[in-house]
Amino acid sequence: MALLSFSEALLEAQNYNRRHVLLGNGFSIACRPKIFAYGKLFEQADFSKISATAKNAFKALGTQDFEKVIKALRDAAAIVSAYGGPPKLAESFSADADGLRELLVQTIAATHPSWPGDLSDEEYKSCRQFLANFHTVYTLNYDLLLYWAQMNTEEGEDPSSDDGFRKPEDDFESAYVVWEPDQSHEQNMWFLHGALHVFDSGIEIQKYTWRNTGVRLIDQIRSALNKNYFPLFVSEGTSAEKYERIRHNDYLAKAYRSFSSIQGALFIYGHSLAENDDHYLRCIQKGKLSKLYVGLYGDPSSEANKFIIRRANQLSNGRRARNPLGVSYFDAATAKVWSV
Repeated sequence: MALLSFSEALLEAQNYNRRHVLLGNGFSIACRPKIFAYGKLFEQADFSKISATAKNAFKALGTQDFEKVIKALRDAAAIVSAYGGPPKLAESFSADADGLRELLVQTIAATHPSWPGDLSDEEYKSCRQFLANFHTVYTLNYDLLLYWAQMNTEEGEDPSSDDGFRKPEDDFESAYVVWEPDQSHEQNMWFLHGALHVFDSGIEIQKYTWRNTGVRLIDQIRSALNKNYFPLFVSEGTSAEKYERIRHNDYLAKAYRSFSSIQGALFIYGHSLAENDDHYLRCIQKGKLSKLYVGLYGDPSSEANKFIIRRANQLSNGRRARNPLGVSYFDAATAKVWSV
């Protein structure tokens, strides 16, 4: 299969009135592979903080994927209960699943680049040039790289992105900003599965900021984690579990509706189209998009890429004839997201 280059795909996409991008974990891995690859997170996680049996689950399943293990543990708890097994065993599975979810958040925060200056001006510039091609940016990642890139502008220049967060009314000294759903019609950047710097206080969705405090964002997050405050962060294992979490949170539910309504062309960069994100892939299949551009890394005939191609074709084939969805593939390396 001959792949389009990213520039060729962009040129073709000018035929559509709007262009959007969906970012997966490959966006972050392309920037710092030693940090954001799942295997690296596993190596750096401190399992001493949770049940000793939780780490054994990774070995039993032959994986280093946190989400896969969390899903398996939740499934095991449900099966034990359904079969009338020992309640303590089901509780143990559920507790380990919850513990791994929290460990994943803590590990990401602990291994995340400490501050925006850890990335070069050239990396930021290249990333902003990539993002500037799209009217709306959606990300399934929860790290800070996208936020940092959008905020890293020339002196005196305002960011072109709008994540929907504003200063609280009559509270100019606040260490955080809040999401204003009434103003979300202007929003063009969405964290579909939450983010490390976004917290649900119970009465409002808050975003920690460096500008209001002078304290490094990652240090604010670490401080919050030490107080057992956890970010708005969707790490449930299955698509159904993720969707359940999404629909019970105002911000996540609005993000879902926004993605469901997009039209024109959608570029997918750094995502494997795995089943655990079917809740968003179904939006593509059932939605009004006219064209899908899917980024592939490496040999298109590799098993990983053949899986992606098969899944993308399923999205297209699942469309009604009166509302077709075209699919093309581009070489993700040619997007040069973090390098000129």
